[in-house]
Amino acid sequence: MPGSSLWLLPPKSHPLNSLLSSLIERTAKHFNSPHLFIPHVTLTSEISPSIYSADPQSWLDQIKFPAGSEVKVKLGKLNSEDVFVRKLYSTIEKSGVREIGKVARTVVKGYEDDIKAQQWVEEKYGPHLSLLYHDCPKVSEEDIAEIERIVQEAGVSLKGEGELGGWTNGRVVLVPTDQPIKGWVPAAERHL
Repeated sequence: MPGSSLWLLPPKSHPLNSLLSSLIERTAKHFNSPHLFIPHVTLTSEISPSIYSADPQSWLDQIKFPAGSEVKVKLGKLNSEDVFVRKLYSTIEKSGVREIGKVARTVVKGYEDDIKAQQWVEEKYGPHLSLLYHDCPKVSEEDIAEIERIVQEAGVSLKGEGELGGWTNGRVVLVPTDQPIKGWVPAAERHL
């Protein structure tokens, strides 16, 4: 993936932190994928490392994100695309992450203007929470149904309901996604 990314994570104390991590491990094992990653909703990617390289934490702290109470992640149905990082994912209701997605996009070259960032959010942004990164073809309907069963048995709501159907608030992390996946660890973290 070119450049770095901003990811939205659940609050540290939220039960989805460990639950989603274990579901990602289980899904990777099910599909024989070696790729494990932190559960997250990507806010934007394509961030040039040159804009934050001097001090990633100070750079992240200066972004004017909306108040945490305005950020609401609601998990949705499982889907698959023939894209490595969207091989199997839960859709995320856009309305709860629209504003933070727009603000995040303004740090990408060419989108510094609010209007361009808003247009990107409306036309291109597809918020999702991945459960699988893989080089395999698009996941079959049968496999999606099997993982959906596993997710629901774990108590996670794919209808965005209850404590295990999403979260409010959270943490934003800056991740150098231009590195190999094993290097996809936060370079800076900020609580909303």
